[in-house]
Amino acid sequence: MGLSDFHIPYAIPTVLLAIALSFKSSALVRAWRDPDVRATTVLLGLATAVFISVTPANIHRLNVVTGVPNIAAPWTYSLLTAFCATCLTMIMRWREEPSRRRQQRMRRVYIIYVGIVVGLWVTFLLAEVPKERIYDLDTYYANTPWMREHVVLYLIAHVISALVAAYMIGKWFSAVESHWLRVGLVCLQAGYASGLVFDVAKMTAISARWSGHNLDFLSTKVAPPFALLDAILVAIGFIIPQVGPALQQWMRDSRNYRRLQPLMRVLQGIEPSSAQVRIGRLAPLGIRLLQRQQRIHDALLQLVPYFDYALYTQTYEMYRKQQSETDARGAAGAASIRAALEARQRGATHTTAGEPPAQILSVITDHLDAISAAVRRFPLATSDSRKKRPLIEGGGGVP
Repeated sequence: MGLSDFHIPYAIPTVLLAIALSFKSSALVRAWRDPDVRATTVLLGLATAVFISVTPANIHRLNVVTGVPNIAAPWTYSLLTAFCATCLTMIMRWREEPSRRRQQRMRRVYIIYVGIVVGLWVTFLLAEVPKERIYDLDTYYANTPWMREHVVLYLIAHVISALVAAYMIGKWFSAVESHWLRVGLVCLQAGYASGLVFDVAKMTAISARWSGHNLDFLSTKVAPPFALLDAILVAIGFIIPQVGPALQQWMRDSRNYRRLQPLMRVLQGIEPSSAQVRIGRLAPLGIRLLQRQQRIHDALLQLVPYFDYALYTQTYEMYRKQQSETDARGAAGAASIRAALEARQRGATHTTAGEPPAQILSVITDHLDAISAAVRRFPLATSDSRKKRPLIEGGGGVP
């Protein structure tokens, strides 16, 4: 079986993490002073580096390039250890408000794990491991002095980080109110559970070697899938609380942007009262939504002299008997806008005694989504239309 046979299981999560890292890197450029953004970027970078390093082909390539058999072991285990430390400190950032005590605890974690990384390199340099082992290094050298300690050291570091992280999350979970954060914590707990399965499988296989038995399949076949699942779930768990709210806001803005399209199309014949800033289609959705809302409000403001408040009230009362409050407001607003556009074409303004000129405008702007929905269901005639259609097809027209 060639090294290429093992690429696919590693390539998919690596690509996904690399994509997430690229998006987060752009956020780092914009908000590099934010420690949470920096920490998340480092975490994703380490997770991506771990996946790249554990690919069998890359393990072999690193050994060949350096000329040192199995040097990929301390390199990969060091990256994994750094990833564990970053995960622990990230949870501390989430759980606690910035303080001197939190900073000291995070510094203590980094010092401990730097010591573990140093221990990994020292034990590897002291060990005699002349034969390259791509898939079964842990069990093949399980009885080799110093390499035995090397493997046990990284496994213990991984177990402790998983248990401590799971404990902190478990104590904190009930106090978390954010939906996205809770989803992220669930992914983290699932990831740490998968990591513990990986550790147990590895330690069982190594212990079997110590007692003269052979359970290498636990290390070479059972453990790797759980390691992949561990890294993926943990990385996702840290990404979701930060990406989730932004994605939710984007979906909300996208929905609102689409909802206002029919009304915007009807009002587009009205020239803006002032010069508009040109915004391209590649501009952020939030900015484009704000511009669309401003253009609609500007157009409606120009229609104020042509609004007929009595028509709005009459239409609202008629539809209120058959539809919901929101739909009735939408139908009344759509009918009033149609009438105002027609009056504007004729140059005939409305002056309703006893009603402020902008009274209807305030009512309409409170129900733009409903009005745009009514326009979508029952298209209004625009200034360049050749035919004018009633608001309600089939005889339900508005006086």
